[in-house]
Amino acid sequence: MGSVSITNKPHAVCIPFPAQGHINPMLKLAKLLHHKDFHITFINTEFNHKRILKSRGPGSVKGLADFQFETIPDGLPVSDVEATQDIPTLCDSTRTTCLVPFHNLLNKLNNNISYPSVSCVISDGAMTFTLDAAKELCVPEVLFWTTSACGFMGYLHFPQLIQRGTIPFKGVKKMRLKDLPSFLRTTDPEDLMLNVIIGEVGRANEASAIILNTFDVIEYDVLKLMKALLPSIYTIGSLHMLLQHIPNNELRFIGSNLWKEEAECLKWLDSKENNSVVYVNFGSITVTTPQQLVEFAWGLSNSKQTFLWVIRPDLVVGDSAILPPEFLTEMKERGMLSSWCPQEDVLNHASIGGFLTHSGWNSTLESICSAVPMICWPFFAEQQTNCRYCCVHWGIGMEIDNDVKRGEVESLVKELMEGEKGKEMKMKAMDWKIKAKEASVPGGSSYENLDKLIGEIFITK
Repeated sequence: MGSVSITNKPHAVCIPFPAQGHINPMLKLAKLLHHKDFHITFINTEFNHKRILKSRGPGSVKGLADFQFETIPDGLPVSDVEATQDIPTLCDSTRTTCLVPFHNLLNKLNNNISYPSVSCVISDGAMTFTLDAAKELCVPEVLFWTTSACGFMGYLHFPQLIQRGTIPFKGVKKMRLKDLPSFLRTTDPEDLMLNVIIGEVGRANEASAIILNTFDVIEYDVLKLMKALLPSIYTIGSLHMLLQHIPNNELRFIGSNLWKEEAECLKWLDSKENNSVVYVNFGSITVTTPQQLVEFAWGLSNSKQTFLWVIRPDLVVGDSAILPPEFLTEMKERGMLSSWCPQEDVLNHASIGGFLTHSGWNSTLESICSAVPMICWPFFAEQQTNCRYCCVHWGIGMEIDNDVKRGEVESLVKELMEGEKGKEMKMKAMDWKIKAKEASVPGGSSYENLDKLIGEIFITK
């Protein structure tokens, strides 16, 4: 597509679910579409808009003439607390209160003569109320499920498991569906998150298409089955690898982190040897108990490995993240703590040799694309499924028990960084990185699928 005037461009409205792990990939997709000559309106909640302003400054949401930011309320009480919102409460609020303000915003955009009319909506898969507004405007809507394909397939099976009487669980003791998304672990048929997932997944067939941030070869079998169940599926991952092919990206200053990144950790990594540092980050939503935090701390310390550990201010549930003074003294020579960091840059750094992760899909995919093997400690949602695939199907991970003990942490970290299993995982991770790169270059599956998405859905409909 050649450059066209602003008012003649296709206009994509992008609205992520208002959590860090959903905002980041949606912003990457929006940037890719902008590079393809789309006018972009990116919608954050008012709460997250304020957090981005605080963490990154006003320039981060200033945008361009054809890339603008708007906000809608999330329906929750006003709060100035700089912490992750409760996910079940947020899910319930967005699906019950956000349709009207979203619809009003679309009308406002269409009444602005300086903008092209809205031509398509790209919504998070957990924000399907937007389908109703898109239908009223008679524009296509694409649902962007920010999960892995294997995780999304797990969600697609929820209705079948209910019909068979498998869930809600009724006194099941020895058998667990451990590796399916955690929301099915309930004894209550009215469980909020169970019904949210069933409701959101149940509307997938109403979308014009579905986007997944993955690449074909790594989830081939799952994708083959999924395409028989759903409308057009476009795999366009890894998004951050695709973005690397945009020269002189004028949107590089626009970010979406809700916490202020501490770039000092990169300078610290510069002083370390190649493949010598364990990176520890449990993402933006995972929380630990005070005891779990202490067990991780002493496990890392006792492993005698160098580590970079990201500890969010709200990492410990209901408490501040306080580490034992003895641990802080012990780690001074070979450890660094950070409240948040530029993760893609960290994982791509030559000094990183392994990743202790919560197995969120963004983190998993970024680790794959950086050829970094993992220790997986899944927290909730489809993280259990991602963990299973990393450890069993892809051979690049080792699982740590939920009831974390320092001895297990110590032994797994040692194996990751020094053992034969760690070396095998590193070799397999290198193979997957090559395949991810092949998918993202011109002629690759993800690169071609992005162009197909634009031509088949956004332009022709």
